Amino acid sequence: MGVAFGVLGPVTAWDGTGGAIALKGPRHRAVLARLIVARGRVVPVTRLIDDLWDDPPAGAVGAVRTFVAALRRALEPDRRPRTPARLLVTEGPGYALRAGARAVDAWRFEHAVGVAADLSPEDGLGRLEEALGWWRGPAYAEFADQDWARAERSRLAELRLHAVERHAEMRLALGRAAEAVPDLDAHAAGHPWREEAWRLLALALYRSGRQGDALAVLRRARALLADELGVDPGPELRRLEADILRQADHLDSSAHGAAERVWAQATAAYDRAVASGARARLESTAGLLRDLAVTGGGGLQAAREHRVAAVEAAEELGDAELTARVIGAFDVPAIWTRSDDPGQAARIVAAAGRTLAALVPGHEAARARLLATIALESRGDRSGCGPRAARQAEEIARRLNDPALLAFALGGLFMQTFHRTGLAARRDEIGAELVELSAPHGLVTFEMLGHLIRMQARSALADFTAADAHAAEADRLAVRHERPLAGVFTGWYRALRLDATGRATAEEAEAAYRNAAARLDGAGMPGMERGLLPLALLCLRLRHGQSPPGVEPTGEPIDWGPYAPWARPLVLLARDRRDEAAAALRALPEPPHDLLTEALWCLAARAALALGDRTTMERAYAALLPAAGELAGAGSSVLTLGPVAAHLEDLAAVIRASPPR
Repeated sequence: MGVAFGVLGPVTAWDGTGGAIALKGPRHRAVLARLIVARGRVVPVTRLIDDLWDDPPAGAVGAVRTFVAALRRALEPDRRPRTPARLLVTEGPGYALRAGARAVDAWRFEHAVGVAADLSPEDGLGRLEEALGWWRGPAYAEFADQDWARAERSRLAELRLHAVERHAEMRLALGRAAEAVPDLDAHAAGHPWREEAWRLLALALYRSGRQGDALAVLRRARALLADELGVDPGPELRRLEADILRQADHLDSSAHGAAERVWAQATAAYDRAVASGARARLESTAGLLRDLAVTGGGGLQAAREHRVAAVEAAEELGDAELTARVIGAFDVPAIWTRSDDPGQAARIVAAAGRTLAALVPGHEAARARLLATIALESRGDRSGCGPRAARQAEEIARRLNDPALLAFALGGLFMQTFHRTGLAARRDEIGAELVELSAPHGLVTFEMLGHLIRMQARSALADFTAADAHAAEADRLAVRHERPLAGVFTGWYRALRLDATGRATAEEAEAAYRNAAARLDGAGMPGMERGLLPLALLCLRLRHGQSPPGVEPTGEPIDWGPYAPWARPLVLLARDRRDEAAAALRALPEPPHDLLTEALWCLAARAALALGDRTTMERAYAALLPAAGELAGAGSSVLTLGPVAAHLEDLAAVIRASPPR
């Protein structure tokens, strides 16, 4: 083993034999900790100085070099003089720690928690027990008051609490409820605002034969939340209390074991009865992938990986009807308008188009499913095939009076309602029809989609009372039917609501946004991951009259992802680089037609007003005018730049005052 580092407690290092390495004074450990926080990226010397001292001394640069030299001697005692360091390296304007992916206990912990999520309870329990044992105290314990450590400490603390709760869930799944009670009791007492802690404790007590204690715990949680925070328990706690009172069958852990046995027996029987080369296997695979996609991050990623292979295998058989069934079986709705994998989406659209051309007349339902697939997968594509496909799919589904087919078609139609701004009301109509259509026919996934669409649309229209109700109903359905991805979107919505309604300070809203973004880790939705948090924080700060964020809390450059062109002019302006900002604004493309169109146009408008760019002002005004009654960006339920009308007023005032040259 090489050198290992520990930050899950006081910052320390161990040599290859496991012995502790002497790291000298607190500032030596601070330099090492700061480099670990940067995760292999270079930290400039100037940043280190700012982080080490409130009032840097005259010899700060030399002092940092001295700390680094001492650390190098401690970490690589056998390195020959004048040979380059391998661990703590000099690069460009600063230093970086080139530690392996498993050299830092926090990194190993993060990996272990992610791996355990995809394991069975039997295998995952041991993995989490080992990982939780690596904690020696609060992360970066001696640097609790340092700004550069705050975000990472918070993230790791949240990850640990999540791991504790998943560990308890695994114990419950294995029928070890009584064993879980003491740890959960301490967990809930130490973190009384975590409703998940109370839910698991009450469930463990109930499964231990302590129904009265379980109800008492839930009532204690209700009183604490009401007295201290002025809120009622969330839907999961309320539902658990009702289920305990009626002694619902699904609370019994033995039922879960029975389900495992049935699954194992059924899959074994299928494997024996259906020949390995049978076409029925392809259709069954397509149905399984559909179910897998809605189970969570790992399932969604796996379904995405295997879906194209299933379609290509069907096409190789030369049977258009079979291919249509395989493609159409993947009727997984989507709520985010940026594709997670544009290349794969294009391949699916192409395959659906070929299959449509080869399909003989008379297979109207299959045609509608292919068309709905094209509408869904061509989101953001301006070629024009998506809207036409959506309209045709809807027309066929209504003619056939097929609720499931119509729900799928409406999901595709929703994805094609972004060709201009100001269409929140139209999307609200689609969401309302989805809910009304799906609920009586047991189309749970599409019912959830309808509530999420309405949550977004009502947010855009500043109707947060209705949006709250739809978010709560989406959460209820998600828990009841084990559809965890809905919580990603409702979590972002609640951060937006704090921001948009002014019920929180800018700092509190930023923390809520960061917590929402943390739920994207491992969610399997790369179309949402890159750049979304920085964009939300940019909008938040602009609304509060603050400068755009310059760097991440770790000192690393901000990754704006696909939103970089719209952020760049404002960031350059904040640094007083007007010429570069003006050039960036002139090169700005038209925003993509999606949930963030209005917000991106408003960012362009802010930059144009600051730079006096009349052409961009006029473009932004024309684009935003249909959305005059909406909150900019709130239709995404992720971020907002406030009322579009206010931006239009600012634009109109300047445009009127400065006639064209």
